Amino acid sequence: MSAASSTLVAAPATDAASLALRARARNLRRRRLVRLSQAAVVVLLLGSWEFFSRIGVIDEFFFGSPVGIAERLWDWAINGTAYGSLWFQIYVTAKESVLGFVAGVVTGVILGVALGEVPFLADVFQPFIKAVNALPRIVLGSIFVMWLGLGLASKVMLAAVLVFFVVFFNAFQGVRSVDRNLISNARILGATRLQVVWHVVIPSAMTWIIASLHVALGLAVIGAIVGEFLGSQYGLGLVIATAQNTFDANGVFGAMLIIGLLAAGAESLMALVEKRLLAWRPASAADSSAKGI
Repeated sequence: MSAASSTLVAAPATDAASLALRARARNLRRRRLVRLSQAAVVVLLLGSWEFFSRIGVIDEFFFGSPVGIAERLWDWAINGTAYGSLWFQIYVTAKESVLGFVAGVVTGVILGVALGEVPFLADVFQPFIKAVNALPRIVLGSIFVMWLGLGLASKVMLAAVLVFFVVFFNAFQGVRSVDRNLISNARILGATRLQVVWHVVIPSAMTWIIASLHVALGLAVIGAIVGEFLGSQYGLGLVIATAQNTFDANGVFGAMLIIGLLAAGAESLMALVEKRLLAWRPASAADSSAKGI
């Protein structure tokens, strides 16, 4: 009787461990399949591009070729660009993007939370925010270049403006979507207005804010590149502009590839930050499905 009882108790634990192992194995197989499929797509696209450029279906003068792009990047890495070291151009663009991203996120979150919490402020500033948001970004970039010159400040400002509006509207909507019962309960327990905002409102709106940061990262890079394109002394945007003016298709695509790799690296870093900041949130059905569980 005792042995049977211990078997019955041990069985659920064994089944749970077995299910967990099978889930991890499915997850690992799925990730491998995804990576192999991604590699196959890249090889197919690049192989087709190179093949059709070699046989003349694609004009290399306008569209370049994978081999030509690789050669241009190698030449830049060894001999530098027309404006100095390739690594320095990457550093300049990355610095402008990071500074613009940080400035836009900080101001967007602060104003989004403030206007979301104080309806009177939202009513006052709503038409002004909409008016500025409606302005074409290329116009703002030109204005910033005139005001702040060709240096770092104009590029950071344009990147910050692009980031600000995405983060602001998400933070604003996130604050407006907070469960009012949570706020009421916190106030009943004696929390001050500032404590409610810090411990209830911001954590509840964090999902909205984090979601906006993925888009904001790309916009920060775009803002820096557009600012450099409009007028700059250094940066990948200037490298692209020069390649375009000299009809160097391989140079244009090579610089775009570098920008894409920078954005992908930043996105991976943002995913890690999101995982840490939202660790308290229970996994949704979609998340579980994506993990193969």
